[in-house]
Amino acid sequence: MNRIGKVAAGAGVLAAAAAAVAVGVRKRTPNEDPYRDEPLGELKPTRSGSVVASDGVVLSYEEVDPADGGAPEVTAVLVHGFAMSRLAWHFQRRDLAALVDPRVRLVLYDHRSHGRSGRADAASSTIDQLADDLDEVVRAVVPEGPIVLIGHSMGGMVVMALAERDPELFAERVTGVALIGTSAGEVGRSGLPRPLLSKYNPLTRVLGRVAEWQPAAVELIRTAGGGITRQAARTIGFGPGNTSPRLVDFAVKLLDVTPVRVLADFVDTLGSHNRYAALAGLKHCQVLVLSGDHDWMTPFAHAERIAAELPDAHLVRVPGAGHLVMLEQADLVDEHLATLLRDSCKGGTRGRD
Repeated sequence: MNRIGKVAAGAGVLAAAAAAVAVGVRKRTPNEDPYRDEPLGELKPTRSGSVVASDGVVLSYEEVDPADGGAPEVTAVLVHGFAMSRLAWHFQRRDLAALVDPRVRLVLYDHRSHGRSGRADAASSTIDQLADDLDEVVRAVVPEGPIVLIGHSMGGMVVMALAERDPELFAERVTGVALIGTSAGEVGRSGLPRPLLSKYNPLTRVLGRVAEWQPAAVELIRTAGGGITRQAARTIGFGPGNTSPRLVDFAVKLLDVTPVRVLADFVDTLGSHNRYAALAGLKHCQVLVLSGDHDWMTPFAHAERIAAELPDAHLVRVPGAGHLVMLEQADLVDEHLATLLRDSCKGGTRGRD
């Protein structure tokens, strides 16, 4: 049983036991992939729908109710990262829905030009627009009640941008924020390590120029040698340890559906992102800052920099983990998210005079 199971009780535990019986409990060999029977990316939502953004782009979302059927005490909105989709939150939606202290309703959506959401043009492929999209999703799908925002990579940047544009929402309704494998700015500057997401990274710039010249050729190069694509996902997404082959395959599947043109569209906004001033808007919230210490996309120094601006935040360094820490170290990440959700419900009025 993973560590998040220790937090669940009652029906949540019974549901987990029933699931174990359904797939058949058996002893694994030492070299067997622990996720051999895991239905990665195949979990069914309670409800699904769409929200129309301010400029007409259709945003796809889904909801997951508490597993035991009880009334939720808080809604967690999960905001995925660059070039991924809401499916990247597989373990979080599986495990957090089983919590009973507190019971959590989950809302997961795809950014514009990602996953099942509509394609946007380059001009609207900005973090500011993504923050506006998140605001639209919250207003339409979570019109009332306390909220915890959980953002990974670019998703964390979007949460910061929303705090900058709508501090009242954070003062009144957002009780907790998790910033996972992300950066508040200065990507490639001011002495901080240069992430692969930076517009100053020459590899990223070359990718953008080639995509403008002949996007079809770039797609062919990216997919022609499956082994190369898989190795790139393994190296960039995960730490140096023994990573489940199924997790690597899952990461490749998530990345393969994002066109190179979309990657190029977001390069400039990632490089110009600077939201250190916006972090002040999180002073009313319980804040978790978590990152792997082998994250090449947004190195751990960026998590430390965020924590320096938020002295009350809980900073977690995950040894040996890469950028996709929520997949690679799901149990540990979910344990910290469960604590954040519990503390947000019990102490969510901190600083609200």
